[in-house]
Amino acid sequence: MIELLTSPEAWAALLTLTALEIVLGIDNVIFLSVIVSRIPERQAKRARQIGLALALLFRILLLSLLVWLIGLTAPVITVKSVALSWRDIILIGGGLFLIGKATHEIHAEVEARDGEADNAPHPSAFFWVIVQIIVIDMVFSLDSIITAIGMAQDLEIMIAAVIIACIVMYVSSGPVAKFVADHPTTKMLALAFLVLIGVALVADGFQFHIPRGYIYFAILFAAAVEFFNVLAKRNRKKAV
Repeated sequence: MIELLTSPEAWAALLTLTALEIVLGIDNVIFLSVIVSRIPERQAKRARQIGLALALLFRILLLSLLVWLIGLTAPVITVKSVALSWRDIILIGGGLFLIGKATHEIHAEVEARDGEADNAPHPSAFFWVIVQIIVIDMVFSLDSIITAIGMAQDLEIMIAAVIIACIVMYVSSGPVAKFVADHPTTKMLALAFLVLIGVALVADGFQFHIPRGYIYFAILFAAAVEFFNVLAKRNRKKAV
């Protein structure tokens, strides 16, 4: 452990891996922001805290099961000459879940069914939000940790990077969730991002890798356009 603290290579690996984990955590933050937008603010805060705590727990747990994780990448079935591992199957399932959930939410937004029934607190709503967060946390954690294993050799570095990334996710999730809740057009954009991320997960599962740089650039560009759109609306209201 002392050797790692004094090693430049270890610090470089920590910084690189932390940056990568933060970028991979963007998916988690977007999902959390959208999924908690339909429950009361007090419950939404608790849901974010529970969701990110579970994300951290899953990541550390998976890191302690390195041998099992490596085994997940071994092929188990073949579909039309494509060998699928358990990791691929989980990614495909998680991607389809994201696409289905985002499509359902988009349909609800387009139909504008946000009357009393949607705004009233439902006792079971909080439970189902947590269940969905757990499902998607497991998918994102699996992808994140397998990436970490490929980049770093020391378990301590991987755990430190995951903890730092989860802290950044926690700090950023509140403002992002509030912004999404306050601006309906931004929520629609976030749902579109989830469809895009879901497609990328399904493609990864079928071993057709879509470079994440393209996806994150599209998200960043669209978010910048939406930011200026929100700013323009605010300035028009002030002028009136």
